[in-house]
Amino acid sequence: MATANAFGSIRVIERADAPFRYLLADCCFPVDVAGGLLDWFERDAPWRLVETDFYEQWEFSMVDAELPPALRDLVSPEALSARRREIEEAFGCALAEHVDFVAHRLMPGQRIGVHNDLLEDGETHRLTIQLNRGLDDNDGGFFMLFDSSEPDDVHRVLRPVHNTGIAFEIGPDSHHAISRMHGGERYTVIYSFHANRAGTSCD
Repeated sequence: MATANAFGSIRVIERADAPFRYLLADCCFPVDVAGGLLDWFERDAPWRLVETDFYEQWEFSMVDAELPPALRDLVSPEALSARRREIEEAFGCALAEHVDFVAHRLMPGQRIGVHNDLLEDGETHRLTIQLNRGLDDNDGGFFMLFDSSEPDDVHRVLRPVHNTGIAFEIGPDSHHAISRMHGGERYTVIYSFHANRAGTSCD
């Protein structure tokens, strides 16, 4: 993608249409930005614990938080619009201007169960960027894709490689989960997008 963005543009390395449309990317942030986010996440970010029936994690809104000066432009309208245009280009659709932007942290013992993110009038596309100091397979925290809502119906398992991302269309079949963390800390930033109901639908 050629979208100009001072905070980097995701580099698409793979696309897939099954079990739902998704793409894999790397180099999602410049090295210094990814490092700055990790430094802040580990020291001063305003984490709050959220528990539901299928996950337990720490999270907060990037847009509402007081970011360090070097990172504040990440939540500027220009930066968020650049991310939105990347997803529009990748999936061939028109998206609404509003972009939700949040951060998540998983600690040892935490996981996210199988779900599809589908809500009535909810988001239609999501971009998740993984950030960490280097997790190995024993640490867990894998991004898992499923062929159905059954937890044993695994389609693919993705390692939580630092500064890589997955973008996908949200729909009835977009089942995914994060496996239990056993060591280390797994950070992600998540951009969520809504369809532009007045625009064209996705191809």
